[in-house]
Amino acid sequence: MPQAVAQLPWGHARVLLDKLTSRPERDWYAAAAGEYGWPRDVLVHKVETRLLERTGSAPSNFAAALPAPDSELVQQLVRDPYVFDHLALSERVAERELEQALMDRLQQTLLAFGHGMAFVGRQVRFDVDGDELVLDLLLFDVEQLRYVVVELKIGRFDPAYVGQLGTCVAVVDDRLRRSERHARTVGILLCKGRNDTLVRYALAGAPAPLAVADYIYDTLPPQERGRDQHLRSVLSQHRDGVGVKTLVSRRLTDPAVTSSSSRAAQSGRAFRLTTRGPPDLRRTWPPPESPG
Repeated sequence: MPQAVAQLPWGHARVLLDKLTSRPERDWYAAAAGEYGWPRDVLVHKVETRLLERTGSAPSNFAAALPAPDSELVQQLVRDPYVFDHLALSERVAERELEQALMDRLQQTLLAFGHGMAFVGRQVRFDVDGDELVLDLLLFDVEQLRYVVVELKIGRFDPAYVGQLGTCVAVVDDRLRRSERHARTVGILLCKGRNDTLVRYALAGAPAPLAVADYIYDTLPPQERGRDQHLRSVLSQHRDGVGVKTLVSRRLTDPAVTSSSSRAAQSGRAFRLTTRGPPDLRRTWPPPESPG
C-alpha cells in the first residue's frame, strides 16, 4: 500500500480502495486527506464529485497574463465545474437567488471554491469617478495572498462578460491590492455552459488573468438530499478539513483582509467602497452600515 494511503485510518483507505482504481488517484486523494485532515465523509464527497479531475481544469489565460510559476499556482486554484450541491437547488433560479443561496451557506460555499479561500464581500460597490461598478463576489486566497473576483451568470458564456470581469479585476488590483505583499488579482467567471472555442478567443484578448468555469448545484438525486444532511453538518465544521476560524487565524497575515473578511462573513451584506485611488483599507474597512 502506498505510504500516503498507509498513513490514513482504515476507513479512509477503504474509501480509496473501493472507489478509485488507479494508484495516482489514490495517492492524490490520500495526500490531500492527510494534509487537510478530511473526515471520511468529506473524503467520500471529494472523490464522488471528482475533485482531482476538476482542479486546475478551467480554461484560462493565466499562462499568458502571469509569469511562471505564479501562473501554475493560480491555475490550481480554479475548478471546472464548481459543485454547489450544498445549496439544495434543483430548478433554474434567478441570478440574485443563486447568489443569496451561496451566502446563506457561506462556509460550504467557501469550501466549494477550494482550500484557503476567505470571504471579503458580496455585491461590492466601487465609485469610479461617478460611475458605479458592482462585483458579485470578492474572495481572498489566504494561501496565495491574492484577491479573487467572482462573476456569476445564470446563462451561457458571452464574450462580453470577459471585458466586464476584466474591468472589475483591474479596479480591485488598483484599489485594494497591496503590491508589496499581495499577488496579482484574478477573476473567475461562472457560467451555465460555454463554447470552449469562443472562450479561448475571448480570453486571448484579455489583459487581466481570468478563468471561465461551469457550475452545477443539483448533482444529488432528490431521494439522497435528505441523507446528505449529515455530510453538510460535517462540512460546516471543516473547510477542506480545517476549521474556518482556525485556518484564517493561522494563515491570513494581512490584518486589513482579516478584519474585513471576518466582519463581512458575519453579516453577508453588500458594502460600498467610495474611495478614489488606492485606499487605506484600515480606514475604509469595516464597511459602513447599509441603509435599511
